[in-house]
Amino acid sequence: MDTIAPSNSRPVMHSRMLAGRTALVTGSTSGIGLGIARALAAAGANIAINGFGDRVEIDALGVELSRNYDVSVQYVGADMSQPDAIALMMRELTATLGPVDILVNNAGIQHVAPIETFPRSRWDTILAINLSAAFHTTQAVFADMKARRWGRIINIASAHGLVASPFKSAYVAAKHGLIGLTKVAALEGAEAGITANAVCPGYVWTPLVEKQIPGQARSHNMTEAEVIRNVLLVNQPTKRFATVEEVGALVTFLCSDQAQSITGAALPVDGGWTAH
Repeated sequence: MDTIAPSNSRPVMHSRMLAGRTALVTGSTSGIGLGIARALAAAGANIAINGFGDRVEIDALGVELSRNYDVSVQYVGADMSQPDAIALMMRELTATLGPVDILVNNAGIQHVAPIETFPRSRWDTILAINLSAAFHTTQAVFADMKARRWGRIINIASAHGLVASPFKSAYVAAKHGLIGLTKVAALEGAEAGITANAVCPGYVWTPLVEKQIPGQARSHNMTEAEVIRNVLLVNQPTKRFATVEEVGALVTFLCSDQAQSITGAALPVDGGWTAH
């Protein structure tokens, strides 16, 4: 499978430029969110991780991050579809790790179905987690970021925040809306030292994607290599997956002082998908 180029290496700690900062990364117990949490921890930020999973494994992850990067780590397990749970999470986090300096809205879910049969309940849940949750977390941190005149808000959108695909009405609508929310936050925070940007990945090599490949191969009567090239990566001209390390590196850069003039942007990490 020569189209795969995943990396299992840890983020390189060039400097602890985010030492003393506190970062919340939603949906960070695995996949892209975990890659972002590792990258921010490598830069010295204290980390709040959020998401579902086995609590013993999540606690072990927190210990690993803390030991490897010498940062404080807290697990905040709020259900991101519930505004009241989000509000409680934000209050508890501020009380323990301090004010949130870096907010990464990564939590997201997907469902694929034609518009005429798309379940209404799935539409509501996808919009709640992929879009409304980002509003609720942003609202919770915005006034304090303004008061301290520093903040970084990074919304993990998708190539589907820039282009559409059939059968993904809720996901595409939510990700387009997330980019719109990003632009509004950028404008409202522009004179207060707050930047807001959207990162728009295409297909990223994660354990979830890896697990899908054998089933896709069987259903399409293809080899796994053919599924990767002709199904999953059909829209990515590079014919390779992005890596979680690449996404994490971009997020970390957007948190740096060198990126203080980058705001309101939607930045693809999609191997040229949206260049079509």
